[in-house]
Amino acid sequence: MTRRILHVVSNVDRYRTTAQPTGLWLSELSHAYDIFARHGYAQRLVSPLGGVSPLEPRSLRWPHADASTRRWLADPERMALLTHTAAPADIHPGDFDAIYFTGGHAVMFDYPDSEGLQHLTRAIYEQGGVVASVCHGYCGLLNTRLSNGDWLLAGRHITGFSWHEEVLAGVARQVPYNAEAEALHRGARYDKAWLPFLPKALVDGRLVTGQNPQSAKLTAHKVVKLLGALAAPEQQPA
Repeated sequence: MTRRILHVVSNVDRYRTTAQPTGLWLSELSHAYDIFARHGYAQRLVSPLGGVSPLEPRSLRWPHADASTRRWLADPERMALLTHTAAPADIHPGDFDAIYFTGGHAVMFDYPDSEGLQHLTRAIYEQGGVVASVCHGYCGLLNTRLSNGDWLLAGRHITGFSWHEEVLAGVARQVPYNAEAEALHRGARYDKAWLPFLPKALVDGRLVTGQNPQSAKLTAHKVVKLLGALAAPEQQPA
């Protein structure tokens, strides 16, 4: 059975407090997309508003741009995916086995309050699917509640871009909130690598989270392993 992955990307192109550009951190998408493609997964992109997903300029420069990002930038078909993303209303959650939230500082502005993304996340999770995020992608999970009213993150062992990494990245005064602290306020059990910017990914049930851009490959591999361990719907007990 072909597994189906829904990638979430941002529509935001600038910090709201300054004129500094931001957007999708491309390697967080390209690394995972490449890994999922090698496993034959069907993949689609969705954003809070649909349409264009801008790219974070810093993610396109050395040392952040690698072979994976360069291949994406040189491929018109893949670049078109970022021009014509679906809106949440265009997506039927039953068509997907996993939802994967990419990052970049842009997502801090449009992920948390998107009711459409919350609906997709809740539905995919409650139908037995995998919810995953990398770096700032966990901002898309902060305000998601399950059908019983509980926070999705409550009591869950997670990671994501740390406040220390925000400070080291030089943008702590520009971001709208401390994502690490917000996750803790929702009852998450937050953890991070022993040094900033080292790869780290955690699995808690069907929730997979990666800490930073360097964690995208590790996060995607854990999603693949988890999907492989889950029984196909027809094999699950009634």
